[in-house]
Amino acid sequence: MTPDPITLANEQPLPEPLHCTTFLMRILCFLALGRPGLDDHWKSLQSDEAFEPVRKRLCSILTSTITTASVLLATNGVFVTTGSPVSYFDYTSPAPHCLLFVSLMLAMIAMLTASLRMIRWLHADRCWIQEQLEPGGYFALSYLLSIVTPVFFVAWSLHCFIFAMAIAGFSSESMICRIITAFWMVTYAVSVVTMLMETMWKYTRYCQ
Repeated sequence: MTPDPITLANEQPLPEPLHCTTFLMRILCFLALGRPGLDDHWKSLQSDEAFEPVRKRLCSILTSTITTASVLLATNGVFVTTGSPVSYFDYTSPAPHCLLFVSLMLAMIAMLTASLRMIRWLHADRCWIQEQLEPGGYFALSYLLSIVTPVFFVAWSLHCFIFAMAIAGFSSESMICRIITAFWMVTYAVSVVTMLMETMWKYTRYCQ
């Protein structure tokens, strides 16, 4: 698709305050927008046609976040309010129960924040976003955090749930239960390390 000459002529350059110089801002930009800078995102705010795919992508991420948070909320609710049906897997001991409760709270916060962000993005106006971002500093930071925060809460909720199940599994008197838990944790660790390596590779690639 050939860019409209009028759009190119009216395209505003990236404001000086939005040139990401700090490591924190680059990381937040990468986590929120998939790029270690605001250049591409600012370009997408120049026209409705360029902004629509960004809106759809962020709404899709928020939809997935809400779905995951709902599943975690229901699962933790069951574990917190009911006792273990078997004696060799006791998740009602203090440590797992506390982690399950924390996971439940984080899932509730994730669902609330993601739902509010979804409403905001469904009615987002690109000109208003430009005005919000233009001063940079705190305004750009709050904008990026508003995108990342729901995913952050749902990720920590999931980790708390996993650690609760791991503690309950390793505390079990059943050898089979401990072996299954160990295999599960190895799989979890490999998945996390692989994801982190891929993320670091992408970040390094974009920073070159």
